[in-house]
Amino acid sequence: MNPRTWLITGVSSGFGRELTGQLLERGERVIGTVRDTSKIADLVKQYPETFRAEVLDVTDAAAVRQVVDRAFAELGRIDVVVSNAGYGLFGAAEELSDEQVDHIIATNLTGSIQLIRSALPHLRAQGGGRIVQISSYGGQVAFPGNSLYHATKWGIEGFAESVAAEVAPFGIGVTIVEPGGARTEFRYGSARVADLMPVYDDTPAHAFLKMLDPAGGLAPGDPARMAARIIDSVATEPAPLRLVLGSQALESTLAVLRKRVADFEGQTELAASTDFPPGE
Repeated sequence: MNPRTWLITGVSSGFGRELTGQLLERGERVIGTVRDTSKIADLVKQYPETFRAEVLDVTDAAAVRQVVDRAFAELGRIDVVVSNAGYGLFGAAEELSDEQVDHIIATNLTGSIQLIRSALPHLRAQGGGRIVQISSYGGQVAFPGNSLYHATKWGIEGFAESVAAEVAPFGIGVTIVEPGGARTEFRYGSARVADLMPVYDDTPAHAFLKMLDPAGGLAPGDPARMAARIIDSVATEPAPLRLVLGSQALESTLAVLRKRVADFEGQTELAASTDFPPGE
């Protein structure tokens, strides 16, 4: 199989960095976006022929389009577009500032939407390709103290699922990746915490503080193994719509979905009671 070309956002750390390293070791070509090129200087030096860094803030929609257009124009074909850039924001809803709310939506949700929208015309023109949206099992399961992160992940999952149906006739596959907790900088470094209010101490809204403390036990997910499964998924046809990574993530997701289905089924008569009677 000929080496593929990947465009990945947010490659300075976490899954983006792990994906990039594994792909380059396999001989694939990667265009990786970062906000600070010093964090990937080693990759630039080690893989001068197969790795190219692009400076990009995904909250800048015009810049997203420019980077995507330039990458396709200069490389001719990009096989896989990975929307990975993002971060976690913790705190009860009323503890978050307006600026924090706007920024996480602009990064995790709007930035991902604009990346995918920018890539679609090129993927159609080349006759297909694959889009990988890095979400979280937090796109299906919600925890207190993480409302805005969940808002962005639930939002991008709805967007990606709809787009998957829109572009399937053009040979474009879309996969939503839902990792569980992993030992990455995302959890133990880049996660941001609101200005906490004492009124929420000792309530579920601040339970995340224990999770973010490595002394409380490390996350079970292995970023290297997770990245390898993401890479492997690109060869699967048809593209899996969702890819859950981590046994704890799958267990939690199934438990939530089962309860949700049971709750819906319990509303059968209520739902029907709001229809016009048959024949009217």
